[in-house]
Amino acid sequence: MANLNVNIGNLQLKNPVMTASGTFGYGIEFADFVDLTQIGGIFVKGTTIEHREGNPYPRMAETPAGMLNAVGLQNKGADYFANNIYPNIKDIDTYMIVNVSGSTVETYVECAEKIAALDKIPAIELNISCPNVKHGGMAFGVTCAGAAEVVRAVRKVYPKTLIVKLSPNVTDVTEIARAVEAEGADAVSLINTLLGMAIDAEKRKPILSTVTGGLSGPCVKPIALRMVWQTYNAVKIPIIGLGGISNWKDAVEFMLAGSSAIQIGTYNFVDPAISVKTVEGINDYLDKHGFKSVTEIIGALEV
Repeated sequence: MANLNVNIGNLQLKNPVMTASGTFGYGIEFADFVDLTQIGGIFVKGTTIEHREGNPYPRMAETPAGMLNAVGLQNKGADYFANNIYPNIKDIDTYMIVNVSGSTVETYVECAEKIAALDKIPAIELNISCPNVKHGGMAFGVTCAGAAEVVRAVRKVYPKTLIVKLSPNVTDVTEIARAVEAEGADAVSLINTLLGMAIDAEKRKPILSTVTGGLSGPCVKPIALRMVWQTYNAVKIPIIGLGGISNWKDAVEFMLAGSSAIQIGTYNFVDPAISVKTVEGINDYLDKHGFKSVTEIIGALEV
């Protein structure tokens, strides 16, 4: 068996397979289906400083080879997480990582501070695809200045591993990656969902209440792979790749493109045990090709 350990910031993962925020609840919901301790890390549901009801229904739509969602970061807030969720997940033997969101720089900072106080949460994933309400609703992560501003502010108050989740809805993702690296990000994860929409032809109306939503699933994989490869050639910090991964082969492709680790998202809804199956598949691939460590395939794409 190959060595599956990989490093992301100060974290040494037992293997490179993790689950993506918003697709795996808080982990405990999947405990009947999969051994959570065999997963390299679990990115829990997006958390904001305040309670959020999310967007009106309908807020999910199936599309060819994927899905659209406009859930709107529904959660009960950082205090509820700390008091009610954290006690139930803190002793799970894997890395539990909180996805942190906000609508202003100040709310990002406040939420990050709350999570930093929790001893057994070793990292946060900063979701900079959220709309900045002070600047007309444009997402922080679509400009270098916006991305840098929020990462700079959070870095000042957050001492643990800081992962920044990048939006694909930009002209050049490498510019954003370099901007957050310069402000102290320990790693980047990409890609977040692509902006899309679905229409009901009979009703002549959008299917989602918000008209547009985030597209995920196998259909986005070629775009995600391209962006991971571009980012790997632009920054020195580790990359966590995600976007359409549904089996071990997809995961290996992302690692060849430059990902140190990967996240599985939408496919958790299809097969709740896909994360552990992917770990096993990666190990079989490494053994078949004579690799002693999974780190040997990171960025090993021959172009």
